[in-house]
Amino acid sequence: MNLELLRTFLELNHTRHFGRAAEALHLTQAAVSARIKQLESLLGVKLFDRVRRDIRLTPEGARLLRHADGLLSGWRKARQEVSAGPYGEQLSLGGSLRLWDVLLQEWLHALHRRYPGLAITAESHTPEVLTRRLLDGMLDIAIMLEPAQLEVLRIEEIALIKLAMVSTSPQASVETALREGYIMVDWGLGHALEHRRMFPDAPEPQVRVGQAKMALSFLKEWGGAAYLPARMVAAEIGAGVLHLVKDAPRLDYHAYAVYPVRAAKQALIERTLALIEREFPLEEPPP
Repeated sequence: MNLELLRTFLELNHTRHFGRAAEALHLTQAAVSARIKQLESLLGVKLFDRVRRDIRLTPEGARLLRHADGLLSGWRKARQEVSAGPYGEQLSLGGSLRLWDVLLQEWLHALHRRYPGLAITAESHTPEVLTRRLLDGMLDIAIMLEPAQLEVLRIEEIALIKLAMVSTSPQASVETALREGYIMVDWGLGHALEHRRMFPDAPEPQVRVGQAKMALSFLKEWGGAAYLPARMVAAEIGAGVLHLVKDAPRLDYHAYAVYPVRAAKQALIERTLALIEREFPLEEPPP
């Protein structure tokens, strides 16, 4: 099957509009329509229902959707494995959404700086999707906070993330911080349970966000308090923009590298992980 047909199928499903799909693929609308018809002819099924301006997947199209992305990812992976091109080595890495701003963006920069000849494919997903892509061979390594315990995957502690409660008010106590503009950052189920244990009487926060950078931006704009990585907010604390909340407990979380037990790129994985361990040591002293 021509992989371009699958790319066209995925883009049309994403945009649900022939014109926007054509623009994204640098094709004419007629070419997009022709590719979809060709794919439908090859499979012998109808993939989209077209009702006026509304485009919807048919049940058969929905079933194809579950496989199309994997087929394209598998081809990209195979092409990288077989043909290195101008690069000596390739690494496909993934990371939890909540860790990119805290840890993984710096790692990505360090990787490119230390290994300029390394071809890198980087993705961000939920832990469930990362685990599935590891098992399917789409990723060489994934970094997350709460990895699944599976015998076929090796789990290695590689970084220490230290959280501190900070506030825009220098006089904020734990009680006032939790009640006045508190932002709940999603650090995973373990954090949610620990937070409830530490502050059982805390009111429901008005704002919840999925990433630390979102919370930091919101704090600067509107004020309030949140648990954020001490490393991330060190400059703001030094400048007096944010303040450590007195008597608020510090929280330590470990980030884990997850990769197949019989990883074909074991040596490369170990070299790249050493860059994280150098920047985020497990025995980091309190800030």
